[in-house]
Amino acid sequence: MSPHPRSPRRPLVKAAAAALAVLFASACGTTEAPADAAGTTSAKPSGPVTVTDERGEVRLPAPAAKVVSLEWGLTENLLALGVQPIGAADVKNYNVYDKVAPLPESTPDVGTRGEPSTDAIVALHPDLVVTTTDLPENVIAQIAGKVPVLALKGSDSDDPIGYLRRTVTTLAEATGTQQQGGKLLADFDAKVADGKDKLAKAGKTGAPFTMADGYATSGTVTVRMYTPGSFLGGVAKELGLANQWTGGGDKTYGLASTDVEGLTKITDPATTFVYAASDSEGDVFKKDLADNAVWKQQAFVKAGHVHRIPDGIWMFGGPKSASAYVDAVVDALS
Repeated sequence: MSPHPRSPRRPLVKAAAAALAVLFASACGTTEAPADAAGTTSAKPSGPVTVTDERGEVRLPAPAAKVVSLEWGLTENLLALGVQPIGAADVKNYNVYDKVAPLPESTPDVGTRGEPSTDAIVALHPDLVVTTTDLPENVIAQIAGKVPVLALKGSDSDDPIGYLRRTVTTLAEATGTQQQGGKLLADFDAKVADGKDKLAKAGKTGAPFTMADGYATSGTVTVRMYTPGSFLGGVAKELGLANQWTGGGDKTYGLASTDVEGLTKITDPATTFVYAASDSEGDVFKKDLADNAVWKQQAFVKAGHVHRIPDGIWMFGGPKSASAYVDAVVDALS
């Protein structure tokens, strides 16, 4: 995986211990019980909880209310479930790259996603720590020796949308927010159905497209393609779109790297090239490739079918990011 900021795992940056100490003093987390259609608050489930993650069974004496999250996609899902983490990894950058479910800036930062601080986590006295299996097993085991840990995959290229559903369902069970979890998935399904309807009305059912992002290193541009096995590729598949980059993705995230010459493999002249960039990093497709002869000869470039999605849609998120992506893709194609 490439080390640029939109990778599932950011570069390692150690947090200052003094700053953490100040944040610990103000740490407080909540799990909000969802309101029903009549506006009344439903009772939150209580009693022992057993859920299954990628490492086996995780047993809790009660639904977790004080949760620390070590991965942005999980943080987004917790917030969408009404669970305010009492600590999270890389809080500042989360709010740069995932704007669909804002995390209060006052949330204690427990280090980076690749190198969390066990001491910082334990000092918050969480009921549960949630992470992905991208974190090394020895680090997960170290944390699990002190507090309960729930470890899920960041995604699954064999069935990215199915794993999205499993992630939401598991987190909801662990936090006693099953009602909100069901609503979250139902809202996503409704968003997909609405998106398909809009594409059909625009005559874009089954339209060819690609999804990408990119970065420049020493003047060389690397383009990262989102195959049908990627999270965003899976969303597009739900919409019935025809992804023009189908191979080469990694097992977990379904991402494939190429260079600008590799884009010549995209031959359908009706293809729409959808991509993500960030104002904080720059836009390699508008800047670095602006005068590139190979790029300018691509059919989608010549036809003006190149569209950047809005900033703040996390490429490895949950139903909130997926729904925002539906809107972005539908807008780009129609």
